[in-house]
Amino acid sequence: MRNAVTSTNQKNHDLSVSHNPTDFRSLMNYFWNFMDNSNSDISELSPKIQVTEDKDAVKVTAEIPGINEKDIDLKVSSDGYLSISGEKKNEVEENSKDNYFSEISYGMFKRTIQLPWDLDYDAATAGYNNGVLTVSIPKSQTEKQKFKKINVSKS
Repeated sequence: MRNAVTSTNQKNHDLSVSHNPTDFRSLMNYFWNFMDNSNSDISELSPKIQVTEDKDAVKVTAEIPGINEKDIDLKVSSDGYLSISGEKKNEVEENSKDNYFSEISYGMFKRTIQLPWDLDYDAATAGYNNGVLTVSIPKSQTEKQKFKKINVSKS
């Protein structure tokens, strides 16, 4: 991604963009996630994400505390972008003068990540427990066969 956009030292500051669509998509994904996280209210709600893989599947774990599972929206695009969005709602209206300050954030969030594997999105599953969302997406047969173990023998 570092080589995706380069600038020249001309007076008009032309930009040349890489023709590699993956670099461009990565750059745009980084840009939109940066823009989403630049607003302090949204950045407080934006889930922290961990992506792991094993030989059979890719697992995405996101911390989304204080949100009802009905308020979480998961979408995956055909080109491998997983979007997690939702809304943390304030169900209680506080009209008391006893409330001095609050650090609890409410509002909408959206997080999009690229999954660089050939996955079987139709077989994806998701679960939500104690504020942690876990999405499991099995690898396709093509992805599973991309790597083969090579035995090394003494020569």
